[in-house]
Amino acid sequence: MVVLSPLLDLAGFYREPFSLATEQSIEIALEDKEEIVRGRIDVLVIQQQLWLLVIESKRASFSLLEAIPQALAYMLANPNPTKPVFGLVTNGEDFQFLKLSKQVTAKYALSDKFTLSRRENELYRVLSIMKKLGTILI
Repeated sequence: MVVLSPLLDLAGFYREPFSLATEQSIEIALEDKEEIVRGRIDVLVIQQQLWLLVIESKRASFSLLEAIPQALAYMLANPNPTKPVFGLVTNGEDFQFLKLSKQVTAKYALSDKFTLSRRENELYRVLSIMKKLGTILI
């Protein structure tokens, strides 16, 4: 949330007409040698059309792949199936966007993975996409 919260603010999601809600956190665990690493996935929702899943753990060993199925499950429950639903999964270092369309059958697409680990900071690209989503959702 340390990385995501300023992005939400800069993208305008803390202001009207958007409303932010939280869902119950989901526990996740990973066995690493003889140690079990625990984390959780925090879920934020913006107007039922943008789902943000944040993986929080003490290690960066949790992949975004841990959160994508959960994000799609939430997105499938969209009350308005005529509009596409968007998602973002992040572990604070990596970011990946999802889009789900549910016309006749549900189809989803994943964006490229954006990361803070590259020399050129991709956080600006993430912010740009979030701003674009903000204009689509109004």
